[in-house]
Amino acid sequence: MQITLVQGLLIALVVFICALDKHMETFMWFRPLVVAFFTGLILGDVRLGLQAGAIAELSYLGLLTVGGTVPPDPLFAGLMTTVLAHTTGCDVSTALGLAVPFALIGQWIGTATNTFYAGFLPKVDRDAAAGNEKGLAQTMYFGWLLYSAAFALAAFLSVYALQNSIASFVAAFPVWLVHGFEVAGGLMPAVGLALLLVVMLKKENVAYLLAGFVIMIITNCQNILPVAIIAGCIAFIGFNRDVEMNKAAAAAPAVQEGDFEDGI
Repeated sequence: MQITLVQGLLIALVVFICALDKHMETFMWFRPLVVAFFTGLILGDVRLGLQAGAIAELSYLGLLTVGGTVPPDPLFAGLMTTVLAHTTGCDVSTALGLAVPFALIGQWIGTATNTFYAGFLPKVDRDAAAGNEKGLAQTMYFGWLLYSAAFALAAFLSVYALQNSIASFVAAFPVWLVHGFEVAGGLMPAVGLALLLVVMLKKENVAYLLAGFVIMIITNCQNILPVAIIAGCIAFIGFNRDVEMNKAAAAAPAVQEGDFEDGI
């Protein structure tokens, strides 16, 4: 299916807003699930957007920026998984595999803009030394807008200007290669969850993991929402417990060195 000019411009606007939020990390709109939902809404297929967003979210869930490493961009992954599934007619698993190069484009944009930001450091140093808060804010906002505009331009070119070329390129793939992308796309959510567990799985959390696994196996539940609600309740109980413990620790009188009880 073809993407119209208006749809391409609306998608570029959504990408601009989500990329801006990626710098602020306020609403987490840059996550694949959110980007894919709005993309599906613009394309008139919300169900496809949610399906693509869900599988892309699982795949890129555990990809974190650690030190100088920059992982493939989750924003472009959610966007192009939806767009490729819409324009080429392939299933979302295949589209997820095909969207990996576009996620790398988002990664390269981030690396390029971060490198470009280094040129602003002398001005930032001068503004900081002079106490020029307005100048610092302007430099920061300009960087945000530049980053978001680069993402919006790349998104517009990918989803509208080059859509026929991309669709023709994908259509030229042999059947065995398309099936390979489908298999790879089906494996990526498992890899994403495994990467997330590497970061989050600690001995304190093993009991919760096993409890959730047992609940899903015993109940044979096809909907993970009940387990998610139970996990939210456990997290809320733990949060309240930690708050009360911190309050009790703050209210307890500190024992000074040299203080003794019963004259000892």
